[in-house]
Amino acid sequence: MKTTLNIQDELLARAKRHAQRTGRPLRAVVEEGLREEGLRKVLSTESPHDRYILPDHSVGEAGGRDPLEAYSWQDLREVIYGEPHLP
Repeated sequence: MKTTLNIQDELLARAKRHAQRTGRPLRAVVEEGLREEGLRKVLSTESPHDRYILPDHSVGEAGGRDPLEAYSWQDLREVIYGEPHLP
């Protein structure tokens, strides 16, 4: 599979030098870095706390009556936008 990666210039230069010194293609060096311990180490440092948690902006009480249920669309529009609905 082909893909595009943005890599820091210095890191890419180091990888190219390593590939040249070891007589391997750059692709093989990058694949080795992604395989085995390199990628495992990065993935193991992921924290579940890094995930975004949607804030709870619920209205009314849990399991209670919907406080917006009695409003018509025109009433809701006025509440939301602060202006009466114009016909």
